[in-house]
Amino acid sequence: MNTFTYDEITVGQKITFQAGITPEHMEMFRAITGDQNPLHTDPAFARGKGQPGRVVYGMLTAAFLSTVAGVYLPGERSLIHEVNVKFVKPLLLYNSGDLSITAEVTEKHDLFRQLTLKVSVVDAKGIKVLRAVMKVGVSE
Repeated sequence: MNTFTYDEITVGQKITFQAGITPEHMEMFRAITGDQNPLHTDPAFARGKGQPGRVVYGMLTAAFLSTVAGVYLPGERSLIHEVNVKFVKPLLLYNSGDLSITAEVTEKHDLFRQLTLKVSVVDAKGIKVLRAVMKVGVSE
């Protein structure tokens, strides 16, 4: 876990990490949220709706935004203030093993000790599936 202070962070600073989503993660997310949508749980239903297989819950993919701020940039001093997410393409379960998550500091707001981060999630085939802009406070 990173321990960056606000002053140690610079505009243009970038991090990238790898993650994956398994069928077990999908089941845990379903159990926690109660989201039974068959697009996420039934491959035959998903194929009938034009998808090649089960679609990963978008909010499960977006959960890695918490990892961005809480572990990597800035790390332990973070407090997420705002997140604006766009689900660019569906993430398919069979495609979700090797996600690449990248975040870049695009602005610093000294008065509020707040960072603006531009984030993207790319699947194993190199397809961008999520983009986001985050505002993250950095505590002392």
